[in-house]
Formats: sequence, structure tokens, C-alpha cells
Amino acid sequence: MQRLLTVPKPVVVALALALMLLIGCLDYVTGHDLAVSAVYLAPICLAAWAAGRGAGILLATAGAVTALVADLMSGYVYPHPVIPYWNAVMLFVLFLVVVCFLTAFRRAHHFLEETVQQRTAALQALQAEIKERERMEVAKLQSERLAVAGRMAAQVAHEVRNPLGSITLNLDLTCKEIDRLADGKGHSPDEGHTLIKEMREEVCRIGRVIEDYLQFARLPKLQRQPVDLNGFLDQKLAFLCTELERANVKLRTQFDPALTTINADANQLWQALLNLIHNSREAMPGGGELTISTRRDGGQVVLRVSDNGKGMTGEQRQQVFTPFFTTKKEGIGLGMVLVHQIVIEHGGHIECESTSGKGTTFSLFLPLAEKH
Repeated sequence: MQRLLTVPKPVVVALALALMLLIGCLDYVTGHDLAVSAVYLAPICLAAWAAGRGAGILLATAGAVTALVADLMSGYVYPHPVIPYWNAVMLFVLFLVVVCFLTAFRRAHHFLEETVQQRTAALQALQAEIKERERMEVAKLQSERLAVAGRMAAQVAHEVRNPLGSITLNLDLTCKEIDRLADGKGHSPDEGHTLIKEMREEVCRIGRVIEDYLQFARLPKLQRQPVDLNGFLDQKLAFLCTELERANVKLRTQFDPALTTINADANQLWQALLNLIHNSREAMPGGGELTISTRRDGGQVVLRVSDNGKGMTGEQRQQVFTPFFTTKKEGIGLGMVLVHQIVIEHGGHIECESTSGKGTTFSLFLPLAEKH
């Protein structure tokens, strides 16, 4: 029946009329011996259900007239000449009643279908809203935790920075003292310089860690402006081609030409993207393929960074945005946290897909610029 509703109404009415004529011929040929009067309801119901009340009334009229003509042409003699016409009128009334009931049921059926579809759509929208609110709550909670971690990191960094400066100065003085003592006694200062060099390297490493902490803790307030993302990426990625070629990494871009501007802080967005690109490059130590793509998805844009590197395990993927989690020997685990924080500040979210041995894809969902 649902397939029948997709057939054009004139075609359905024509088929019903053809069926009506066949039934009328059968009625005439059998001379009413088969009592096919009730069969006239088949094309009438077909037209009424598929094409509506008007088509049903048309077929009811055609059915009554066909039955009357078949009756008159059969030669059957009634006790009174008005009887065949009376029978035709009664059939027409019966057909009209059936059409009225059937079309009323059809309207109720359609109304019920529309109501079910509306309720289903409303339920799906509600489920999507609940899911989005849950995601926003999780993002808000993580953002608050990151803010606390940032404040703690800034405080620790300030407390450590001054002693490190003093240690560096004292190392310089110690180097000079080693040279002076070595000159006085004729001993080589190389061993002392080696020890000082190792200590200086460790101090520099601590200094880099502190700078990373401060960068995370002092994330500046967003300066959002409409940004032509495709053009922005083309311009920025051009400066990385040489670096990627040296690492034997092939860069591919797939930009959606229908993409409009987004609301973003260009500098912070590039900082986040640069972190992802560096991670992808390091995940492909022997070279590989890096793909950066954009795609419009409703009122947002999806920016993807994909590589075919070593990938991550399920456990690593779940912790990729956790502060201080890292798979690098010299990492401190704040790079991906910084990326996540920048995306959240932009009103978007980030997703990670990764398979060990096959590669990783980060998807950044960012809002499009509002039209005024």
C-alpha cells in the first residue's frame, strides 16, 4: 500500500477505471449470475485510498453507472422498470458510504503516521540535545580541572625559575674556578667541564619544562575573527613543506570548496594544528603520509589531521587528552591538553581515532562564522 501511494494519482485512477470496466464486462457476460456487485468496491477502494475522496466519488459514480448499463444490457426483465435504476442508486449510496469511511480512515492513518514521525523526530532531537549537554558538561569539568592544573603549574614554575637562574650562574662561576685550579696545578679541566655540561643540560631541560607549563597556564584570551580556513591553511602549510620533505613525509590536502569562514583566533588555532602536525610527523619516523582536510558539517566545520604512522593502543587513545600523559621520552604531556583546551575555548570539540600500526586521525569541530 505504501508503494501504491508513490504512483501518480492519474495513473491510479486510470487503472481503477480499467478494472471497473473489466468488472462491468464480467457482470454483463454472466448476466448477474455471479452477483459481482460487491466486486465494484475493489477499484473504488483502490482509487479512494491512493488518490483521495474525489477519486473515490468518481469511481463510485462510474461503478453505479457501469452496474446499471450491465444490468440493462443483460436483458433481464424486472417486475417494474424503475427497479434497475433503484438498484443503481442504492449501489451508489453504498459506494459513497464506503468511500467516506475509507477516506476518513486514510486521513486518520496519515495523521497517526505524521504524529509518530514528529514524536520520533522530537525524541531524536531530545536525545541529541542530552548527548550534547553531557559532552559539554564533561568538557566544562575537564576545562575547570585544566584551569586548576594551569594555576598550579604557573605557581610551581615561578617558584622554580629563580633558583634555576641562580644555579646556572653558579655553574658558570664553577667553570671558571675549574679552569683556574687546573691552570695552577697543571691538571686537565675536561672532566670537570663534562660534569658541568651535563648539569647545564639538565637545568636547560627543566627550563624547557617550565616554559611549557607557563605556556599552558598563560593561554591568552581568544581574539576571535572570521577566518577563511582554507586560505589560512594554504598559507601556513606552505611554510612546512620543506620541513616535512626532510622528514620524508608527503603532505596531502583535501579542502571543501563550499566552506565559508569560521570564528577563530588564527594564532591559537595554528598553534593547536602545529602541535598535531608535529605529533603526526614524530609518529612516522621513517616517513609517511600526512593528510589535512576540511569539511562543512551543518553549522560547523570539521578539520581533520590524519597520518599513517604507528598509531596508538586503545588505552593510549583514551588518555591522549589527559594532563601529563605522554608516550615520548622527553615529553611532559601538555601538548595535546593545550590543543584540547584551545578547541574547547573556540566552542568546539575534538575527537581522536587511532589504530595501532595503522595511524591516527584527530578531528576538530569548530563553529562557522555567524551571518549578520
